[in-house]
Amino acid sequence: MSKKNKKKGGFKNIKPETFNKKKLKNSIVAILYGDPGKTVNYKQLSTWLGIKNMETRKLVNVVLQELHDDGYLDQIARGKYKLKAKSGTVIGIVDLQPQGFAYVNSDEVERPILISSRNLNHAMAGDKVRLRLFASRKKHDLEGEILEILERAKSVFVGTIQISRNFAFLIPAGKVGFDIFIPIDKLKGAKNGQKAVAEITEWPVNARSPIGEIKDVLGDAGNNDTEMHAILAEFELPYKFPENLDRVAEKIPLEIAEEEIKKRRDVRDITTFTIDPADAKDFDDALSLQKLKNGNWEVGVHIADVTHYVTSNSIIEDEAQSRATSVYLVDRVVPMLPERLSNGVCSLRPNEDKLCFSAIFELTEDAELVKEWFGKTVIHSDRRFTYEEAQQIIETGEGGFSSEMLILNELAGKLRDIRFKNGSITFERVEIKFEIDDRGKPLSVYFKEARDSNKLIEEFMLLANKRVAEFVGKTGENKTPKTFVYRIHDKPDPDKLVNLNTFIHRFGYGIQLTTPKAISTSLNNLLDKVKGKKEQNLVETLAIRTMAKAAYSTRNIGHYGLSFEYYSHFTSPIRRYPDMMVHRMLEKYLTGGRSANEQKSEDLCKHSSDMETRAANAERASVKYKQVEFMQDHIGKIYPGVISGVTDFGVFVELENKIEGMIPIRELDDDFYIFDEKNYMLSGRHSHKTYQLGDEITVKIWRTNLEKKQLDFQLANKEN
Repeated sequence: MSKKNKKKGGFKNIKPETFNKKKLKNSIVAILYGDPGKTVNYKQLSTWLGIKNMETRKLVNVVLQELHDDGYLDQIARGKYKLKAKSGTVIGIVDLQPQGFAYVNSDEVERPILISSRNLNHAMAGDKVRLRLFASRKKHDLEGEILEILERAKSVFVGTIQISRNFAFLIPAGKVGFDIFIPIDKLKGAKNGQKAVAEITEWPVNARSPIGEIKDVLGDAGNNDTEMHAILAEFELPYKFPENLDRVAEKIPLEIAEEEIKKRRDVRDITTFTIDPADAKDFDDALSLQKLKNGNWEVGVHIADVTHYVTSNSIIEDEAQSRATSVYLVDRVVPMLPERLSNGVCSLRPNEDKLCFSAIFELTEDAELVKEWFGKTVIHSDRRFTYEEAQQIIETGEGGFSSEMLILNELAGKLRDIRFKNGSITFERVEIKFEIDDRGKPLSVYFKEARDSNKLIEEFMLLANKRVAEFVGKTGENKTPKTFVYRIHDKPDPDKLVNLNTFIHRFGYGIQLTTPKAISTSLNNLLDKVKGKKEQNLVETLAIRTMAKAAYSTRNIGHYGLSFEYYSHFTSPIRRYPDMMVHRMLEKYLTGGRSANEQKSEDLCKHSSDMETRAANAERASVKYKQVEFMQDHIGKIYPGVISGVTDFGVFVELENKIEGMIPIRELDDDFYIFDEKNYMLSGRHSHKTYQLGDEITVKIWRTNLEKKQLDFQLANKEN
């Protein structure tokens, strides 16, 4: 372990095998800075770090590859790396603050680097930059100046138009520290107060604002379609298809050629059905069930064969690759594929023959896997179930295909038990939904919870995803695995786990930090123990914050949350591009094809992960917009809530309807409050009054700001 980590002393209860990528990166960079000219490989570094576990040694190799990709290391020979000459500079990512200054987060230093507004040199949030460090006036701070912008996070912005006589500005939405100057002849017909999309074309050295031009006019502010398109544009997500794409898609036939059916395994005579949300139109997975002569069950997981219709190098393929995912906003779906495909040709609609890529499993009564088969099929769905209809059958035992539904539910339950026994972690969070009228106005709020029918589908999708990944990735010791797309999930941050463990001790709880298996088992026990307790929301929130984010990669490190050594995404090619990649690779490898290009595949994985993050952020923004819009009619009303977040600028409070707002710290004017980050609380300097994560609190709806998607509360007993 590096000196830095030894000094911190936070790992005395954590073995090297529990390292995650972030901690390994910090340790490896520290080692290399100690001897900048040294060439190393993953075996040497593993020895120096005290890592003997093969899984973690593989993770060291992945970290070296990523440090090379990110520009920190030079690859001297295959598997051998050396620190890149830096000349006193470091590389990092800009985290712009609302006040105008920024922090830069870099793997090369242990703390964020403070950048004053005058030293930003036109860097924006998310930019990858090179900077130099200099002596700080504050002993414990790192400060720097940005020298070079290596990679812009974005150049296109959405905002509101302000027009003067001879010029105009676009006032960007979100966390942006500047306005964009728009020459009058570059307005593209935009009117004052309208929402529009602008692209930066130039940023003169001494100018406060960049110069840009309008690329698209979205419409009048406040209009629901305008605002949803503005959210998509804010996160650089598409809100319309190219004009010629639908024309190309319309030429794809619904009918299946008889010669194509002859090439496939025909499972049309086996009972098959889909289970989806009530408002779904793109059915990309179906389940089939039949009892075998030996008493075992054959379960088919049938996935729409999208890549049969979307061929490489086609314009539909190019658009799907660019989008990488469907986007699910609060009131609409923005599909990855044209509607002709997503809702028609590829959708596994009932009473129609459909082409699929299937994973077919033979399971015992105890859900033990006996045999598996992967390949192309033709299916015929007998019925389309909604989750509610399937749940009704599970609860009552009555209805069409009830015997098949009950057997599948029983098998799914046994698969789930096996998964949890092996260390899979379960976070069952409530999802907020809105009832919306024809104009997009939210009428009411309701919650969506996962029930047995949801879990039934989830379990068989997990089985298919896991077994497909194992089929390709699990090879003998002397055989190099072929390039594949994995869904990876890193181990939790050890520091955050230590902090969580320290914090929950005050409630009488604890987690074991000795091994990954011990951590996952004790986390599950913790989540089970807090159910129904007043501290449930607090503990669940903190536990989730220890978790890493899942991503796509050709460099497999396993999926910690599911406790799967191999895991992929095979089951949703209508809405996820990585699943299309998996289908193509699996088809190729089943016929003995050569390994796909690793670097090209890795680049597409990174792009897909990025687009997935953008889509998730856009979905949250759309929900937040509707929350604020819904609460406009409730200003002045008083509600009970729970503190869901604490920062140095205010206290976030979640109401019983799961809507969240903030009490600005300036509204806590009875004392000077100090932010205690470690204990997740604000503490009054004189009164010692505290506002802590998980505390119950009563608030009044104070004000709403739709433009900023901001909902502000006051303490209910505060006098104006």
